[in-house]
Amino acid sequence: MATATEIDCLGQIGEMAGDIWRLLDGNGPMSTAKLVKELNAPRDVVMQALGWLAREDKIQIDEESRSRLVSLRG
Repeated sequence: MATATEIDCLGQIGEMAGDIWRLLDGNGPMSTAKLVKELNAPRDVVMQALGWLAREDKIQIDEESRSRLVSLRG
């Protein structure tokens, strides 16, 4: 059985996934660093939300020279 803390953490990650999706939908692809900056959120929560979206096959992450570019899947 999940604890209240686990449920709260999953809720925070799920909400961040929605925020990321809306940001990419409105602004197009951006680097992970820019996502963290634009969302003004802890990097670890943003990265966990990106993992959630990637697992759901909602985003594409491309390696660029020294960064990763995140975009929505069409």
